[in-house]
Parts: sequence; C-alpha cells; structure tokens
Amino acid sequence: MTTGVRRRMGVDERRAQLIGVALELFSHRSPDEVSIDEIAAAAGISRPLVYHYFPGKRSLYEAALKRAADELSRRFLEAHEGPLGARLIRVMHRFFDFVEEHGQGFSALMRGGPAGGSSTANALVDGVRQAAYEQIIAHLGVPSPPARLELVVRSWVSLAESTALLWLDGKHVPRAELELQLVHDFAALASVSAAYDQEMAGIMLRVFAQEPSDGPLGELLTRLSVLAPAAPAVPSQRLPQFLR
Repeated sequence: MTTGVRRRMGVDERRAQLIGVALELFSHRSPDEVSIDEIAAAAGISRPLVYHYFPGKRSLYEAALKRAADELSRRFLEAHEGPLGARLIRVMHRFFDFVEEHGQGFSALMRGGPAGGSSTANALVDGVRQAAYEQIIAHLGVPSPPARLELVVRSWVSLAESTALLWLDGKHVPRAELELQLVHDFAALASVSAAYDQEMAGIMLRVFAQEPSDGPLGELLTRLSVLAPAAPAVPSQRLPQFLR
C-alpha cells in the first residue's frame, strides 16, 4: 500500500488512499496498536497531512470500518438461481474469504472497534447483520417472514459471525468443513423450527424439494439418516397435527 513517492492527489483520492492504507494495517493488527505515524508512513505523506483529511485516528478508523462493512455486506449478494444449499455455500466461501483476508479488521469490526467502541462502529456492525438477514430472507422467497423464520435467520447470522471469530483464533477446523457445517447449521435450525410451526414446515419442505441429493442440504439429510435407526420412535400423539 506504500506509495514510495509523494504526489499530489485530489481530496477524494487522498481520502480513499488513507482509508485503504488504514484498512490494510487494521486488518493485520488491532486498531489500538496502529499509530497515525504508521498510517502516514505507509501512505507516503506527513503526519500533519493525515490530520488535514481526518481529525483523528478514530474518524479514520470509522471510515475504514465503513469500507470494510460495505465490502462484507456485498459478500452476501448472490444470484437467486439454483438450489439454496449451493447458494449458501458460495456465500459462506466469500464470507470466509473476507474473514481470512482481513483477520484483525474483521475482529475489530464485529467486536465494535478500538477500546470503548463507538455508536458509529456499532451502527455499521448492525448494518452488516441486517444486510445478511435481508439477503437470506430474499433467497428463501418469503416476502413477509413469519416470526420463527426471522428468529432462525438472525440466530444463524450471529452463529456465522461467532464461528468465524472463534475460527480465527487458531483455525483448528478446516475452513471448507466449517463453511459446509454452517450451511448445515442453517438447515438444522430451520428444520427444528419447522417441527413446531406449519408455516415453517411448508418453507423447509419447499427448500428440501429443490435440493439435489448430492448438494449440501442433500448431504445433510444423508448424514442425519445415519442417526435415524438409533433414534427412539416418537409417538404420533406427541407430534404436531400437521406432521402426523
């Protein structure tokens, strides 16, 4: 990111450069550990010039955070074509690309930034979560999601976030396995909810009907079927009416 040679830039171009430099530095180290002097050196400009464009490190951090949040939100964009399981796998792959590329920056984004956090940082994080939620709801094709579906999707978005943060601390589970497991987690959460609610059952039956046997969700059903012979039979009188 270092320019090496100073050159005159327009205001917008210089601000964009500083945001990019800061985001790169924050991606590898905690924002609390990165100084304005380091940012200035990486950008090939003087410390006072950094303050000419940003009043302090927090404002520069928040600008970098916004760029990261916008990029992360875009990772959830996916064409509404093909089985849901395959779409979610592609989304999770791009999500973990971002997590792996940005590391410390992702942790800072999801944990609210430097010590003390800020209302701006918290709003950006909430915006990413809302964007992810809206994208998943759109893929399910449910214009007015029932309360249980909203709970499932928001819970899954939180699960993906916390899983990624834990994975960064050592990467003990192979990334590809984790991406697939999170897709399975979504189906499992939704299926449990479907066991309690007829509308959710209809949504999940439609989803599974469109899944190929060799797709991610088809694989989940195969894995779960191995457990079926060992599972105790459930008396029909204990099942919801719509599942009998």
